[in-house]
Amino acid sequence: MSPRLRVAVVARAVTPLHGVGGLERSVHDLVRHLAGRGVHVTLITPPAWESPADGAEPFGSPLVTLMPVPYVTFPFANRRGTTILDRSTAYPIFGRRAGREAASLVSSGRIDVVHAFGASGLGYALARSRMPAPLVLNPQGLEEFGGTGAPPPWLKHAGYWPLRRAVRTTARAADAIIATDRSIVPTIGRHLHPRPGQVHVIPNGVDLVALDALASAPESAGVRARHGIAPDETVLVSVGRLEANKGFDVLVDALARASRSGRALAASAWRWVLIGAGPFAREIEAAVHANALADRVLFAGRASDADLQAWYGTATLFVHPTRYEGSSLVTLEAMARRRAVVASRAGGLPDKVRPGENGWLVEPGDAAALASALEDALADRARLTAMGDKSRAIVEREFAWSVLVDRQIALYEQLLHRAITQ
Repeated sequence: MSPRLRVAVVARAVTPLHGVGGLERSVHDLVRHLAGRGVHVTLITPPAWESPADGAEPFGSPLVTLMPVPYVTFPFANRRGTTILDRSTAYPIFGRRAGREAASLVSSGRIDVVHAFGASGLGYALARSRMPAPLVLNPQGLEEFGGTGAPPPWLKHAGYWPLRRAVRTTARAADAIIATDRSIVPTIGRHLHPRPGQVHVIPNGVDLVALDALASAPESAGVRARHGIAPDETVLVSVGRLEANKGFDVLVDALARASRSGRALAASAWRWVLIGAGPFAREIEAAVHANALADRVLFAGRASDADLQAWYGTATLFVHPTRYEGSSLVTLEAMARRRAVVASRAGGLPDKVRPGENGWLVEPGDAAALASALEDALADRARLTAMGDKSRAIVEREFAWSVLVDRQIALYEQLLHRAITQ
């Protein structure tokens, strides 16, 4: 790798400056690991609205330069950028501004490659024909197109039209489009109409060194004790933002069905621990009470990184019942902690959860199938240990950033070589 490789990463959010989410963590890990390989990174992103709890530098490297670009939300929108109104108005406007900043850096000879997440590179895409630096697009999970499942309801679909247009414009100008999982390649083909050879599969990943440093058996025992969970009690752990598309209400239905079945779950003491916060919390709580499961469910709220790893460590099984999903970093984290997984066949999850090897997959929204999978998983606890070991091996081989960053750099260099030789 050339020691002078300079990459502009353009994104609407990044951890820890803008909260914690799948996109935010993916951008953070990419930036940090590129810098760890000696790449000079200019991160073009909105000004921070959060600061690291310990006051430390967010990336810990002199090779990372922050370039803030305003992200102006609209009435009834929010700064997380998660409402339809925000994502189809403020987000494309930010993409034009941020992309123009990237173009300015390229024009002045300070950047070799532009790597944009979603519509954040729109301004650079519009100028790409005049720019020498290749454009890499990571569209993430393509929620604005309906993800990998059925199209969204008509009103939501209509509301996302400006964002879909911005992403398609960026895709047409891109030299490469990154699919974060093999299973999302058909979705990219269906909605972005890529050219032959334009799509490259490079998954989102996890930093095993950082996760292992947080993992601790005493911490896992401690988190059980703090919440009154007995050492022999079955613990089902789920993690995610509490919103409708995560399917936690489906899991409530499945748990109610399984607890009445008289089989594995009904015959044991168990607890479902739900970690996260969000606008759908009240509906989930109502479903829990309606199914008389209040004494079986712990709403743990947001968790620190250390507490989250402790919860993974105490889990008998990790359950991700999502209706829609991108890559699901939380599933990878649970797998890194040697946990078997029950999940929906949504987004990139089939690339990670392999039935018969490290878990079970069910159709999104199917509470009966989810209940059956839970019963099957808990009927033979001995095999969960071996399946957890398989989970760890899959992460080490395919989803660790120590492996993925080299693939990312190789793609940059391939595009630069092509630009020179054409």
